[in-house]
Amino acid sequence: MKRFYKDVSVAETDLGWTVHLDGRPIKTQAGQPQVLPSEAMAEMLAAEWRAQGEKIDPASFRFRDMADYALDVVARDAEAVIEKLVGYAETDTLCYRADPEEPLYRRQQEVWEPILAAMEAREGVTLHRVSGIVHKAQPASSLDTLRQRLAALGPFHLAALEQLTSLAASLCVGLEALEEAADGDGLWAAASLEEEWQADLWGREEEAEERRARRKGDFLAAMQFARAAS
Repeated sequence: MKRFYKDVSVAETDLGWTVHLDGRPIKTQAGQPQVLPSEAMAEMLAAEWRAQGEKIDPASFRFRDMADYALDVVARDAEAVIEKLVGYAETDTLCYRADPEEPLYRRQQEVWEPILAAMEAREGVTLHRVSGIVHKAQPASSLDTLRQRLAALGPFHLAALEQLTSLAASLCVGLEALEEAADGDGLWAAASLEEEWQADLWGREEEAEERRARRKGDFLAAMQFARAAS
């Protein structure tokens, strides 16, 4: 699509912040007003529009897509998103370790255990650790506590958390990424620990490296989006 606007601006309304193209407020992809929770988020979306050249690149709208998803999908059915996220806790990557005799297990203990233990202490839950791939159900009380925790989040934080969690295959990592002092690079290294271990063991391929780099970029962008929603 050819670029159809010249000026990009942001404005505050009674309900929040909006992005304007040539003075007209943007709507979501579902056609409703795109009202954002903060000036910081509005500026992030505006920067994407300003960065477009003569032709618009739909793939470059990371923040716009997350904002529209929050408004068009999450806000309309937050319960479905919450249940999807709780499902990740049932099979959280950080809970499934290698055999204790394997070198990978020691690396998982070193990197994963502090993150998982910190989440448990902060959220008041306990999750089972498992060696191997055989599923072990997590305590129902812990899942209920996590469900209540997620219900307290607004649609923009839930949208960011869903992306963080799905990329990491870990609700634990996703929740940790919402913390103010979270280390995005460190959390992504934890989320991709097994993949990186295998790459170091068997060799690296250019396409796989590019995929990992894109996924890390999406992860860090979701962290930035969540912080702008506060």
